[in-house]
Amino acid sequence: MTIDTVAPYLLLALGLIIGSFLNVCIYRLPRDESVVWPSSRCTSCGRALSWYENIPVLSWVALRGRCRTCGAGISVQYPLVEAITAALFVGGYFAIGPTPLLAARLLFACAMVVLFAVDLEHFILPNEITLPGTVVGFALSFWLAPGWQSSLIGLLVGGLFPFLVAEAYARLRGREGMGMGDFKMLAMVGAFLGWPMVWLVLILSCVLGIVIGGGALVVSRRGLATRIPFGTFIALAAMICAYGEAPVLGTYERIVRAYLTWAGLA
Repeated sequence: MTIDTVAPYLLLALGLIIGSFLNVCIYRLPRDESVVWPSSRCTSCGRALSWYENIPVLSWVALRGRCRTCGAGISVQYPLVEAITAALFVGGYFAIGPTPLLAARLLFACAMVVLFAVDLEHFILPNEITLPGTVVGFALSFWLAPGWQSSLIGLLVGGLFPFLVAEAYARLRGREGMGMGDFKMLAMVGAFLGWPMVWLVLILSCVLGIVIGGGALVVSRRGLATRIPFGTFIALAAMICAYGEAPVLGTYERIVRAYLTWAGLA
């Protein structure tokens, strides 16, 4: 049995365990609660959970999505976050390989999972994730891709360019287009992925926001001025680019080359 055979299963188990911790972060960070103390409890009756009620995915299935004591429903978000985190860990292994960069990408993936879920529910992007994440992403770039220069430009581009555009929009339209949390999140994305990728993340997140967010507003018959959780789409776009960097860049280059040819500029 080789490491290539065992590694995916180890990462699957690790992803499930870390996904359980990410659920704690998703629930507690928006409420300004500690993510390490107290231990996990039922959010309805407050009873501390036993170890066998904290087994990722399996406990939720065994309990049929309800607290053993009070019978209150347990959100399906919990097993979903655990399963998605495990899938990202295994997927990262096959996309990136057993290299030091894999650890950085998995750390980045964990941050994106938390930001995705928190923004989707609360329309906030916690500074506890974005600010340390930017520092960590830049620090890692001294040893790993994309390199410190690309990382530095990426965090500046990710944080400053959207801010200037949003500021101009706010002055022209008299209302906010993007929140400060979005700029901080994009700075973090730039620090981890570098300046070429942060542009693609910004473009792709806008497309996803228009297609998915706009479509949801149309279906729900809510006004187009309704606020959408843009950080959720940034997280989706960032994971697509982080795990498929070469194919994404290649597709982007082909689109640009085709456009320049069509426009007679190439």
